[in-house]
Amino acid sequence: MDILERNNVKVIGQGDQAMIFSHGFGCDQNVWRYITPGFLATHRVVLYDHVGAGDSDLRAYSPIKYSQLEGYADDLLEICRRLDLANVVFVGHSVGAMIGMLAAMQEPRRFAHLVLITPSPCYINDGGYVGGFERKDLEELLALMDADYPHWAETVAPLIMGNPEEPSLGAELAESFCRTDPTIARQFARVTFLSDNRSDLPRLRTPALILQCHRDMIAPPEVGEYLRQHLRDATLVTLNASGHCPNLSAPMETVAAMEQYLMAS
Repeated sequence: MDILERNNVKVIGQGDQAMIFSHGFGCDQNVWRYITPGFLATHRVVLYDHVGAGDSDLRAYSPIKYSQLEGYADDLLEICRRLDLANVVFVGHSVGAMIGMLAAMQEPRRFAHLVLITPSPCYINDGGYVGGFERKDLEELLALMDADYPHWAETVAPLIMGNPEEPSLGAELAESFCRTDPTIARQFARVTFLSDNRSDLPRLRTPALILQCHRDMIAPPEVGEYLRQHLRDATLVTLNASGHCPNLSAPMETVAAMEQYLMAS
């Protein structure tokens, strides 16, 4: 199976340095449409869909391979190898950020910088660690997804997006959730929300920008601070934006923070 077709890879832009974008749960590469125009003149922009999302090849989905985030990280590295990418600026949203971190831990020479948008190494509260959810609350959320996925999407998407004054954003996210195969979405949700990658953080050597929203029900401010403290070379920027998807709700602020970081690096 061709890798580029498997992950619906698109390459645009005219810069020398590659910038690869990795979307989060329930989304596809379309979530980057407000971000990428700011970098087309300076970077070779690489977009792709995780297997099971967007226009990826669903035949490539393996419940065994994708039972861990490492399966998605392997895909990212395979794309980088196929396109012969090195010195990459990686941009990941939510779980896509953690996928990029895992890939950079495996092959650090390929990555120059990581831009981590509302990332989280663990969504579950654990002692003094604030992940945002009690485990029983996450289990109930996942049970609702199993019982009625469309209802789950309509209910949860606006809460994840935040910004109730712009209901079209929550509706867009719900629609994106519903475009994903529900069986694959349920497994990806479990892998996303039940993973704990805190012990992996010391392995990361690539400089990282963490973009945190000042209010986010999925990745609260404590998560951004935890990452800043436990990564070797991390810069934390708290945006004025709220919600979990500033790439959609506050793209200009997101692009400005990215540009400022990359210019100073």
